[in-house]
Amino acid sequence: MFDVRRTASRTILAAALAGFISSATVFADSPSVTAVLSNSETAVGETVELQIRVTGSGAKLPEEIAVDGLEIHQTGTSQRYEMNNFNLSQSVTYTYTILPMKAGKFKIPAQAIDVSGKSLRTQELVLNVTDSSGRSAQSNPKGAPPSTVDPRKIGFIELLVPKRQAYVGEIIPVEIKVCLNPRVRFQQVEPPEINAQGLTMQKFDKSTRNMETIGGATYDVTTFKTAIAAARTGKFEIPALESKAVALLARRDSSNRNTPRRRSPFDLFNIDPFNDPLFGDLALLEPQRITLRSEPATLEVKPLPPNAPPNFSGAVGNFALTTEANPKSVQVGDPITIKSTIAGRGNFDRVNAPVIDDERGWHKYPPSAKFQKDDDVGISGVKTFEMVLSPNEKKQTVPALAFSYFDPIKEQYVTLRSNPIAVQVEGNALPSAAPSAVAAASAQPGPATPATTKPQDILYQLSDFGRAQPFTPLYARPVFWTAQLVPLFALLGLAGWKVRQAKIGNREAQRVAALHQEAADLMRRLRRNDASPQEYFSQASRAVQVKTALVRNVDPNVVDVDAAVNAFGLGETERAQLRRLFARSDEVRYSGAQNGAGTISAQDRDAVLQLIENLRA
Repeated sequence: MFDVRRTASRTILAAALAGFISSATVFADSPSVTAVLSNSETAVGETVELQIRVTGSGAKLPEEIAVDGLEIHQTGTSQRYEMNNFNLSQSVTYTYTILPMKAGKFKIPAQAIDVSGKSLRTQELVLNVTDSSGRSAQSNPKGAPPSTVDPRKIGFIELLVPKRQAYVGEIIPVEIKVCLNPRVRFQQVEPPEINAQGLTMQKFDKSTRNMETIGGATYDVTTFKTAIAAARTGKFEIPALESKAVALLARRDSSNRNTPRRRSPFDLFNIDPFNDPLFGDLALLEPQRITLRSEPATLEVKPLPPNAPPNFSGAVGNFALTTEANPKSVQVGDPITIKSTIAGRGNFDRVNAPVIDDERGWHKYPPSAKFQKDDDVGISGVKTFEMVLSPNEKKQTVPALAFSYFDPIKEQYVTLRSNPIAVQVEGNALPSAAPSAVAAASAQPGPATPATTKPQDILYQLSDFGRAQPFTPLYARPVFWTAQLVPLFALLGLAGWKVRQAKIGNREAQRVAALHQEAADLMRRLRRNDASPQEYFSQASRAVQVKTALVRNVDPNVVDVDAAVNAFGLGETERAQLRRLFARSDEVRYSGAQNGAGTISAQDRDAVLQLIENLRA
């Protein structure tokens, strides 16, 4: 009795919690309605399920839908809550059971539904009904159990494979439904697994649960969505799926007790846990392990046609390609990021980055990739690639990019090509480290051009020889003081030049001291073990630039690998190591996040440190 009361308390607590959640819900999605049939074909006397899913709150649907020749009654509802960025969205699925009374083609009219003050309509649905003798074999879903299902059956597994023929590498969506009798209590149900040699299956991401009518009986159905693909050709036999479950069943020694009255499956929602005979004596129930099984299925896998395009990487499906480039105005040697987006449906694990039609005049770095799925199993989605191109010469366009895949519907290869993107590439990326000979020559002071003096005319002295000249002291003559200004200005100029030279020397000393300090800091960082590859190789190349700048007395920002090699007179081995160092630095800088992740081995770190420490002029 204590267990019964505890069960009732949990039921009341769950109901109160559900009421609280529904009252505090903030609906993130706009209201919407959809209607689907479990089967578009059936026979007279065999039921079909109609589900109307409503996203939003405050919807009210009719108990019955009037269609001549069909009996349509609402048989249940199920709610689903989803949390996204702390926004809770709710959807309610209303289930109707359709019982055909005569053969023919019936149209189920669109239903007007008021959701959150907004009037919405479902789509019109068509149901084909044949008589019992004329029902075709294809009207029963593939892998479904027979139409006559014993409602007392504990449960079974339904394997739904939409295609029985496929190509190598083609992704096939698969649904696995675990159907359990709602009148039976289960303590544990293990998810089924597909164990077919030669087939790969994606892991179950999540499952959905609702009530479904199958073969005239209602089951508590848990649906797992996955996908399978074949790595080779041939005919594959997908064995019957099995799932282990633990159910609470009557004890074997209590089989002679009076059998409870027969109930409708929907009486589950009207059970009084204190008076119903099914729960009246839990001591007569015991856990028993049972095995749920499905029907086997077959899959025929065909090979891909020959003569595949050169850039075909194994992608099978249907895709679309878009590209963009930024920035569009650069100098020669500057990076341009090419963003390629491949969207569609297929095996995205075999989708590689598009290739460049013409790589002449470009330096290409390895691309980075990011995938975002649009469904539960990753069959449809968007894969984005970012690739860095560096122009080696003047260019006006980025060349076209090509991506090839196999379309299983058209049964042929398809190659997508982007349009060339207009860019403007001018000039040189890096100026030369050494000053030009012309500039050096123009900077050297040349010999002073002797001033040409005009001979002074002395004829006036001869003409005035006989006239007496007044005597004026030298210091009283203006020319004397005027002549004194020349050494004064020369002295002032010399003093100013000395002050300027002192300032220039001080700035140069400060610059050299700063470079020495930067080199010491870089070497100290390189000896640490906590730097990522991107930081480590960037600091190593900078250390080489700073050491070269100290030797050549140039700006370290204009130092490239050739200037460093010439400054230190390196041998062939050291030259190769230095070039690999600069190439690795450029690669982790421009090639995406995954190329700069991870760690650096101690052997590579010691080799880089030894190379930099041995750089001496």
